Amino acid sequence: MKALRSLAVLCLVASLTVSAKQVEKAPAPAKGFHAEFVANLDDVQSKIVALAEATPAEKFEWRPESDVRSISEVYMHIAGGNYFLPTFTGFKAPSNLDRDMEKNVTAKAAVVAELKKSFEHLRAAAAAVNEADLEKPVKMFGNQTTTRGVLVTALSHLHEHLGQSIAYARMNKITPPWSSAP
Repeated sequence: MKALRSLAVLCLVASLTVSAKQVEKAPAPAKGFHAEFVANLDDVQSKIVALAEATPAEKFEWRPESDVRSISEVYMHIAGGNYFLPTFTGFKAPSNLDRDMEKNVTAKAAVVAELKKSFEHLRAAAAAVNEADLEKPVKMFGNQTTTRGVLVTALSHLHEHLGQSIAYARMNKITPPWSSAP
């Protein structure tokens, strides 16, 4: 039993290391809003992806009640937000995007892969915005905001659903990897 637990911890550490290395692809801006955005995005991405990877595949269909999203649907909702919210800044969503991904993408490997792709899309959308355009006025959901406001909303959306995912995990006796004792 102890050997199995040690193996599980080793696999978890290895997956977290891989996730962290994937986030390091593009050099982060040195200062300003973009640096703050990227630092926050790196943190929330690593937690969401690590939690998705730590959740057993058979739990991806679990939902606390019949009328709320399942675990896989929450992750695909996150991915959808990562693709959709940047459209308010003029950054296009992928043309081959499955508009009903919450229902159609349910297998753990596919969910995790789509999550990772969606984070890279959001990262590219933020990188495409120059500092001068951060204050550019845009309409989002019928309300006036700025390009910066859209990016802040994307982060808020991610944190909201990270919290939901943590609650779902805890209800299933899954400890978020970053809060486990070594």
